Amino acid sequence: MTGTHGGTARTGGGLLVAGTTSDAGKSVVTAGICRWLARKGVSVAPFKAQNMSLNSFVTPEGAEIGRAQAMQAQAAWVEPSALMNPVLLKPGGDRSSQVVVLGKPAGELSARGYFAAGPGTGGAPSANRREALLPVVLDCYERLRARYDAVICEGAGSPAEINLRRHDIVNMGLARAAGLPAVVVGDIDRGGVFASFFGTTALLSRADQALVAGYVVNKFRGDASLLEPGLDMLRGLTGRQVLGVLPYAHGLGIDEEDGLRLSLRGAVRESAAGPPCGEEVLRIAVAAVPLMSNFTDVDALAAEPGVLVRFADRPEELADADLVVLPGTRGTVRALAWLRERGLAEAVARRAAEGRPVLGICGGYQMLGERIEDEVESRAGAVDGLGLLPLRVRFAVEKTLARPAGEALGEPVAGYEIHHGVSDVADSAEPFMTDGRGRALDGCRAGSVWGTHWHGSLESDAFRRAFLRRVARDAGRRFVPAPDTAFGELREEQLDRLGDLIEEHADTGALLRLIEEGAPPDLPFVPPGAP
Repeated sequence: MTGTHGGTARTGGGLLVAGTTSDAGKSVVTAGICRWLARKGVSVAPFKAQNMSLNSFVTPEGAEIGRAQAMQAQAAWVEPSALMNPVLLKPGGDRSSQVVVLGKPAGELSARGYFAAGPGTGGAPSANRREALLPVVLDCYERLRARYDAVICEGAGSPAEINLRRHDIVNMGLARAAGLPAVVVGDIDRGGVFASFFGTTALLSRADQALVAGYVVNKFRGDASLLEPGLDMLRGLTGRQVLGVLPYAHGLGIDEEDGLRLSLRGAVRESAAGPPCGEEVLRIAVAAVPLMSNFTDVDALAAEPGVLVRFADRPEELADADLVVLPGTRGTVRALAWLRERGLAEAVARRAAEGRPVLGICGGYQMLGERIEDEVESRAGAVDGLGLLPLRVRFAVEKTLARPAGEALGEPVAGYEIHHGVSDVADSAEPFMTDGRGRALDGCRAGSVWGTHWHGSLESDAFRRAFLRRVARDAGRRFVPAPDTAFGELREEQLDRLGDLIEEHADTGALLRLIEEGAPPDLPFVPPGAP
């Protein structure tokens, strides 16, 4: 079958990719299906009704969405849009999150407040704020369906979270409302995947089960034929096929959002980069601050041959680092206190005094300044910063969301901004990002300390190489950046690998039938069903 770009048929609907757990692989399977369909010429878009993530991205229209959906849009070869992630929850602590609706902040709510009664549309009461968002979610989905041949939807957590099912808008609640067939992904590397598939199905209501059409085993190691007795038994117990056994793929450091610990590890693990071009490697330590956001900023560094990136939470772990990065965070004041409590603040100040490189990004940049006035995020009022850069920061109620571009270190650079902090940089400061004619755009530098609000700037290849050369010089390392590392091409290769996993190891005919025709009408009920 081929798609609308010169083919004989077109897909007619959507598909929900659910999971037995968080981090089961929903994001990567969704991206893989998008890339596989796009390579067939099918016009396809990703969709996640609601997610909770500190990794976000700014779309061309200035909307904030999850980075995983931006990655999936890239897999589909389409521009990311607020329609692809209408509800984003950004945790600001253990019990509260900023609610972003259609790319713009809509308020800060506790988890209980998100489910509590609140105003609905037109001033009418609604069961809860989450349920009131279902019409928004469905409108976004339908607008994507009108624009694309297929919409591949990613669930969140597990559809069998029975305490949340009543107000669900992202798993079976979405599937029921939109008539979507669902496949359930399970991570066999964790163990217990057959019990997870069976239990997930058996805890769903009869109407929900009628849409669960099959399973996908993720991260399998070894001979897939050894699974066949289990696959046959699962089919006998549930009446549903396993539609793919995807092998464990090494070195896929693509953007994830569910599991912070696993995503942090993924940002730097199993680097496919080659040996260093120079005589020495460059060691980079990233402070693992609380509520770390957009830690994907360091992915481009980890992709460079000879660059070793690790996360650190002790001052002694900074001792041998050639560059220390203070990353973004959803809790700048909290992260600053954490740096001081751990002794990391003193270690960073000592580095700066010795002329050893430090880079702050977004919240990390704000922490490097002289003073922070925060009546918005932490409501802590005036707080002293680390005093390593000549700037003061005031938190504004309105969030800055932008896609800037300019020049730094004589090279073109682009990024995106997501922050409430407004910086007031001293006139005498040396700017970091400029417009190419010397006019400051963002950030500043003092000695070997650098800072910017721009996320994603290190993905600009020429700028990244220039910055690493400067770091190596200041650190006294005989390190030479590779002349040809192209981060965008590396990301495309990773997305192609995901497409290959689907094409080579999934029942693509069955997936196409589900997308075109929906769930089969004769799927059996698995007792006991939802309580």
